[in-house]
Amino acid sequence: MSDPIVCTPKSLPRDKWVDAARKALEINPANQPPTAVIARGLGGPGSQLERIAVMVAKRWHTAGVHLTVGFLDNPPADLRARIIAHMNAWAKTANVQFTETKTDPQVRIARASSPPEVAGYWSYLGTDILSIPKNEPTMNLEAFTMHTPESEFHRVVRHETGHTLGFPHEHMRRELVQKIDPDKAIAFFGTTQGWTPEEVRQQVLTPLEESSLLGTTHADAHSINPFIPRACISSC
Repeated sequence: MSDPIVCTPKSLPRDKWVDAARKALEINPANQPPTAVIARGLGGPGSQLERIAVMVAKRWHTAGVHLTVGFLDNPPADLRARIIAHMNAWAKTANVQFTETKTDPQVRIARASSPPEVAGYWSYLGTDILSIPKNEPTMNLEAFTMHTPESEFHRVVRHETGHTLGFPHEHMRRELVQKIDPDKAIAFFGTTQGWTPEEVRQQVLTPLEESSLLGTTHADAHSINPFIPRACISSC
């Protein structure tokens, strides 16, 4: 059995950071990072606006998340319905609704297997989907068909929908990052994802700010959005 495709975090290009941060704050003022967090980040690379922009959270407003969904490659109706049903599984515990439309969908799903920068499983984070050109996907479910196992629909579609809702990876919590062996992680993601050591440090080894976390006090091992390869854990 081949190794499962893992989620590859998808970030906006640098020239969209500031405008996307403005949109996120307009939609939900609570996306504003704490003053102490801003102060700590002002000495990094890039312009001051860019440094602040990357600290802004991308959560939707608190009145509920109702987003429209479209498909860029015209999959059959039963596949579209199955994907949207798994996306709406989030409605069991939250005020969330995804509805299919062919007119200016906010969430746009592709199933591309190439080129490499588009292939795989990914979604932009939360309100960042509003900064993507309307002819481009905001989520990719590589090669999904009605023959894809139900377990993959549960594992992948719900996971990527979590990112669309604004949730980062659970494994970015500090108590889980501390379990990761940096050298093993750099080797693993360099081999499997082609990431540079700096990209691994940014995407895997830099924990989320504790002040940005909502919900559970401690890391949830059963979260829909965790992923730490066993090859990266210090005790392995």
